[in-house]
Amino acid sequence: MEQTQSSHLRNTLLTALLALVFGFLGAATWSYAGLADNRTRAYLLDNPSILQEVAEALAVEQSRERLSSLGDELYEPFPGAVIGNPEGSKVLIEFSDYNCPYCEASLEDVTRLVAEDPDLKVVMREWPIFEGSEGAARMALAAGMQGKYYEFHEKIFEIGPANPETVEAAAQAIGLDMERARADAASDAVSVELARNLSFAQSLGFSGTPAFIAVETPLAGAVGYERLKEALDNSES
Repeated sequence: MEQTQSSHLRNTLLTALLALVFGFLGAATWSYAGLADNRTRAYLLDNPSILQEVAEALAVEQSRERLSSLGDELYEPFPGAVIGNPEGSKVLIEFSDYNCPYCEASLEDVTRLVAEDPDLKVVMREWPIFEGSEGAARMALAAGMQGKYYEFHEKIFEIGPANPETVEAAAQAIGLDMERARADAASDAVSVELARNLSFAQSLGFSGTPAFIAVETPLAGAVGYERLKEALDNSES
């Protein structure tokens, strides 16, 4: 099945590239189309990295088109669900899950970026897709409403995995008003936020966590500090 899909993708990319090539040819050159087609196809098959580059470029372009359709709402955080400078002009969005090991690994990268750039605002999008993580996502947003989002975010990863017991322990450890936090975590506002984040992720074509948007560049997966910094820096040029 995977081999069939790979073959189909390669044929699709070859067709697209050939279409681009012939799009620049005039009517006078059509007599050479068959020869050019064979030579171009042979060249692309001998240089498969070109196909990968085209596939990646197409994916990025599609993601950017989806991103533009969502408008400014995507960049507006849930109250308090921000890491770094809440008024920062440079924005990194992260879709995260507390039972995702790659999200935990990315915490160090995001924390480092925030420490290095006082103008960086990280908008957190809670997207609980792993079993047992919704309660942690809800409590994280409740912590944000008390101005302690990052404290909870860091603590739950420290003592995880996320489950009802560790969520309570993390919330208590950072000094949340527990009665208020439990009520906020179960509120309609938090439920709407989680549904909204799911809708955003699906609209952007993300299939898992972590996923990022560095200003206007979508990045899927734990891409690491260097790739995140490069995308953020390129947004300034």
